[in-house]
Amino acid sequence: MADGVPGGPPTGPGTPVIRPGLCSVTFRRLPAPELARRAADAGLEVIEWGADVHAPPEDPDAVRAAREASDGYGLTCCSYGSYFRATQDEAAEFPATARAAVLLGAPRVRVWAGGAGSRDATPEERSGTVARLREAARTAADHGLELALEFHSKTLTDTVESTVRLLDEVGSDNLRTYWQPPQDVPDEEALAGLAALVDRVSAVHVFSWWPGNHRLRLADREGLWAGVFGLLNERRVPMEALLEFVPGDDPDVLSREADTLRRVAAHR
Repeated sequence: MADGVPGGPPTGPGTPVIRPGLCSVTFRRLPAPELARRAADAGLEVIEWGADVHAPPEDPDAVRAAREASDGYGLTCCSYGSYFRATQDEAAEFPATARAAVLLGAPRVRVWAGGAGSRDATPEERSGTVARLREAARTAADHGLELALEFHSKTLTDTVESTVRLLDEVGSDNLRTYWQPPQDVPDEEALAGLAALVDRVSAVHVFSWWPGNHRLRLADREGLWAGVFGLLNERRVPMEALLEFVPGDDPDVLSREADTLRRVAAHR
């Protein structure tokens, strides 16, 4: 049997652990071809196309155009960034999202864990979210897709503990989670959370905020990200590291941020 995490690609000597990439939501104003060109010029390898602007599930022509843009510049589409929140009002919407992911060529769909935080959600809201995520995971599996939860405030993945509980409650082999540094959490605490979750993480969203949502250069929080990639490289967990939220939403800083990402991602 090949080495690696359950459900993940094999790892071994010479196998890259981190694939650097970009979330298309970083530059919502750019047309898909220009965004893909800039990502490729910056030396990035993968892209997560967002469902809000570049690849809406109800617009198959836009989805095809996004796929053609990334294919044309040699980028791999690693994920479809959906906004499916598994709420009661959205229960019937996921099949269209799954079809769009297949059309896009994405192996994974990012989804959200409800519309309330883990402390605020009632038991009924939590059980409903669990049931709808389980159904979405079944639909995804029927389309040959994986799911990954957005690790985010005001959802049931607002803490590591609630995220682990939710993954266990859903109990689907094709459901994992993303990770990103929680807002205003000190580096050591953020890294401890990642260490507790790392075996169930499929990708990380990479940005540098401090304090609050004030956007810094990635290099300004290099200590945090060196710790993140040191942990991932030590454990040989293959995944994508996707740049998001660059300072000023400025496409001209992408090459600088991508250079920092590649350098820090090599940290051991």
